[in-house]
Amino acid sequence: MKKLLLTAVAALCLPAAAIAQEAPDGTPAYGIEPYFGIGGGYHDFDRGNRGALQWNNGKAASGALVTAFAGVNFPVKFLVVGVEGNVAKGFSDIDWEYGVTGHIGIRAGDSGMFFVRGGYHWVEGDKGFRNDKNEIYGFGVEVGPKDIGLGGITGNAGVRLRLAVDTFDEFQSIRPTAALVFHF
Repeated sequence: MKKLLLTAVAALCLPAAAIAQEAPDGTPAYGIEPYFGIGGGYHDFDRGNRGALQWNNGKAASGALVTAFAGVNFPVKFLVVGVEGNVAKGFSDIDWEYGVTGHIGIRAGDSGMFFVRGGYHWVEGDKGFRNDKNEIYGFGVEVGPKDIGLGGITGNAGVRLRLAVDTFDEFQSIRPTAALVFHF
C-alpha cells in the first residue's frame, strides 16, 4: 500500500514538473527551499494502544513536547514535495521523540501551503513506559505574513506559522503541534 501511494505521488509530480515555469506566487517553480522550525505540542496515546506506551493497568502515555525540526522543500509548480527530520523533548510520560517524514503539499497564497505527511517515528518512554517505534502520519497548514494581510514584511522567505496534527501507528495517538518555521 505504501509503495502504491509513493508511486501515485511520483506520477502526479512528473507531468507538473515537465510544464512548470513558475509557481503561483511568482517564485521559480524549481528550486530548493531549506527551513528549520521550533514549536510545541502534546502527544496523547490512546488507552486502547496495543504498543509499548501503555501500562498493564490501562494508563496510556501522554505529555507535552518541545520540538525542533529541519527540512527541505522542492517546489514543483503549485505542489511542494519535501523531507524533514525532527527531535522533541517530552515531559511527563515521554522522554524523547525523533523521526523523519516526507510530505507533499499544495501552495496556498504567497507563502502558505496545505500538506500531508508520513514517515517513521521513535518514542522513548519515561516513568515506566518502554520505547516504541512505528509509522507516523499527519496533515497540516503553514501560513506566512502575506497570507494573513501583512504583505511586504518578509517576502517568500521568512517566518511562517505551522499547525499540524499527527497520529502514531494506525491511529494509536493524537499529536497536535504548533510551530514557527523559518524559511530561507
